[in-house]
Order: sequence, then C-alpha cells, then structure tokens
Amino acid sequence: MSQPTLDEIRRAPKVLLHDHLDGGLRTETIADLARESGYDRLPTADPDNLRAWFEESADSGSLERYLETFAHTVGVMQSREALTRVAAECAEDLADDGVVYAEVRYAPELHTSTGLSLDQVVEAVLEGFRLGSAGRTIKVRSLLTAMRHQARSREIAELAVRYRDAGVAGFDIAGAEAGYPPTRHLDAFEYLQRENAHFTIHAGEGFGLPSIWQAIQWCGADRLGHGVRIIDDIAVSGDEAKLGRLAAYVRDKRIPLEMCPTSNLQTGAAASIGEHPIGLLRGLNFRVTVNTDNRLMSGTTLSLEFAKLAAAFGYGWDDLQWFTVNAMKSAFIPFDERLALINGLIKPGFAQLKWAVEGA
Repeated sequence: MSQPTLDEIRRAPKVLLHDHLDGGLRTETIADLARESGYDRLPTADPDNLRAWFEESADSGSLERYLETFAHTVGVMQSREALTRVAAECAEDLADDGVVYAEVRYAPELHTSTGLSLDQVVEAVLEGFRLGSAGRTIKVRSLLTAMRHQARSREIAELAVRYRDAGVAGFDIAGAEAGYPPTRHLDAFEYLQRENAHFTIHAGEGFGLPSIWQAIQWCGADRLGHGVRIIDDIAVSGDEAKLGRLAAYVRDKRIPLEMCPTSNLQTGAAASIGEHPIGLLRGLNFRVTVNTDNRLMSGTTLSLEFAKLAAAFGYGWDDLQWFTVNAMKSAFIPFDERLALINGLIKPGFAQLKWAVEGA
C-alpha cells in the first residue's frame, strides 16, 4: 500500500471543525486591508515577508509574540467589507484544499472597535462564507467564540442562537485556559443547553485534565477544542494502555477531540508530529478529528496536516477516511445533512481516490 501524497490528499473530500477565521488570512489581504483602513502597525507591508514574520512569530516559543500575530489580523478586520472579504477568501481557500464541510470560528466581540454591532459582524461573515462557497463543493458554517477572560459569553451565546438558522452552527469559548476555567461561563452553557444549541470548548490544550473535566462534566461540551491533555489520564506500559476514569468517559461517550497537530507543536503540547498523542488516541479509537487551528500562523492546510500524520504514523487512505468520517459525524449540523455528506460525497470520494491511486 502506497502512502498518500500531499497532492493526492488535496483531492480527498475533507472536513474541518477547528479553524480560526482570524488565523487564516492571506498575507496579501492583510497588506491590502491595512493600507485601506490606515492600520499602520504591521511589521512589514510585503506579503511574502509578512508570511515569514507570522510563521516565525508563531514558532518563536514566546506567547506574547504569538498573540501579537492576532493583534494584526484582528486589527485589519474591523469593517463589514473586510470581514466579508476575509470570510469569502477563507471559503475559497478551504475549497481549493478539498474541504467539503467546515466550521470556522471567530469572536464577534473582537471586531467592533470601529463601531460595528455584534449582529453586523456576524452578518458580514455569513455573507462572506456565502459568496466564497458559491459554485464550490463546500459548505461553511460559523462558530461564534466568546473570550474566556471577558464577561460577554452569555451575550455571544444568545447571538449564536439568534443566527442558528442563518449559518451559525454553534458556540465556543477560547483564550488562555489557566486562571480562566470554563465554569466562569456556566450561565452561557446552561442557556445553550436550554435552547438545544451546540457548543465546543477550548480545553486540554494549555492546561490539563481539570480543564477537560470542567468542560464536559460541569459545562456539558459537545466537543473538546484540542483535548490533547486527555493523555495525562492514560497510563501506557509496553503495548498496554490503561485509561483513567475521565479518559474512559471521553472515549465511551464518543466525545470528539478537535486535534490540531502543527499548532500543538507551537504551543508546546507535543514535541514532534511523531510524538503527538494523536497516534495513541487513534490507536485507542477515541473520536479523533484532524484540524488546522490557524492556517496562517502554523503555515498549514488540512491536507498538509494529513500528509504530516501519514508520514509520521504510516497512515493510509482508510485512516484518513476514518478521521474524516469522525469529523463529519461530529459536525454541528442536522443528522440527515451529515449522513448525506458521508454517504454521498466523503465515502465515494475516498473510494474513487483509493481506486485511482492503488488500482482497485
């Protein structure tokens, strides 16, 4: 069995659940928007140099430099036109990479500094996704993120419910985990549960098991954003793995883990792709999904993430399909729509590729 190449993987129908809108801009667009809006704090206006600066800053090991990268992307995303353009290009870029379904998240509260209302921010992004996906084989939905160090989570949760029939699939909280536990936002999560709404929580990336435990058992998260620290509750001895109570619960309940391998290397959650917990968790049949997190900062695409995993763990087409079907099963859209994409697009697409590459 030959290992799938990057070009072959690009042709596979993929599903993306964890991708930040403000972490995936084209550098040409950042330069354009900065010029148009008068934003004068970019380290360089040259798109190629800017791309190198973003990747170097994200890789520097300095959280301050890493966060500065978002100050620049958010800084140029403060008008309706800018948000619509960025969202449209996001949909185009994902479609060009073979993504057929994506949930892209952003924090509306970060885009109001020049007077846009939260509703105007959401509508601008939804319009961009509509324009960018028109005529392409991709369906894009929004996840609205509240910042865990702020106190607007209930407001953002209500916003997500208000727009759930217009393209907003769910809710999320993000930001520094340490010192900002998800239980601070219990009011928002309880509201969402009463409204039968879906939500994911960034947990188990920078902080350990207590963050995951709170996200699931106190807040009722449908999915875990990252969740990589669940391995702290798994004891491996030779070929044997013993799951602790929390890890067993996560696996038994099929709680999806939104894994972002390259990003995890940058934040120190793993030392290399080959040492990333995704290998162990895949082997133990957790509900693992593969994601990009921030395509610009990590210099990545979903196809590239899959190619790195294939090289590190020897994954073939069946493994890549397994990750993809996991992601589609875990999406925040109605069951019949998920099933239609799995049976109508994903499985036939992988079967066709496998046949073409391996010769039936």
